[in-house]
Amino acid sequence: MILKDKLYGLVLSGGKSTRMGKDKGQIAYHGMPQREYLYHLLGKVCEKTYMSIRKEQEEEIKAGFNSITDQDKYRGPFNGLLSAHSQFPDVAWLVLACDLPLMDLSSLQQLILARDSSRMATAFAQKENPLPEPLCAIWELEALRSSASYLAQGNGTCPRKFLINSEVKLVFPENADVLLNANSEEDYKEALGKLETT
Repeated sequence: MILKDKLYGLVLSGGKSTRMGKDKGQIAYHGMPQREYLYHLLGKVCEKTYMSIRKEQEEEIKAGFNSITDQDKYRGPFNGLLSAHSQFPDVAWLVLACDLPLMDLSSLQQLILARDSSRMATAFAQKENPLPEPLCAIWELEALRSSASYLAQGNGTCPRKFLINSEVKLVFPENADVLLNANSEEDYKEALGKLETT
């Protein structure tokens, strides 16, 4: 059965965090590991929520948190996204990267209200650079199915490139800061500075 409007949440937290030098999902911007903070946010707007993790992270996940272990069939973010799709092939996913320290509930609600399930995805984008943010987006079933064949054809592993070449609805967040990616120590300090002023 196709559950067109069913929406699950996924925190992508299985990356190696090489630029940051420590696990980005474990950084506590809000008094708890960031992957747990985003998990709780998604839990307020999605029917079910999961953390996408690597095999070696399984023992770190606390009781009460649902997780999906990467199947390692793909590289990059598609690894976690398509592992989740493989486990639940009939739902759409609201996907968040674990390195979004300024993400908030109102922004997620804005994205969901703007959702167009007839498109491949509904994605946040910056006004000054209107490209889809694939790791802050709702991926519809058709996008998930199509991306597997897209990857099989040797098109590379960049989810943004896939969405750029697909029919996607772009949404500009009312608070542009929510799209700040904290990938380095410099980004981390910038995020802390912004959090202190809010």
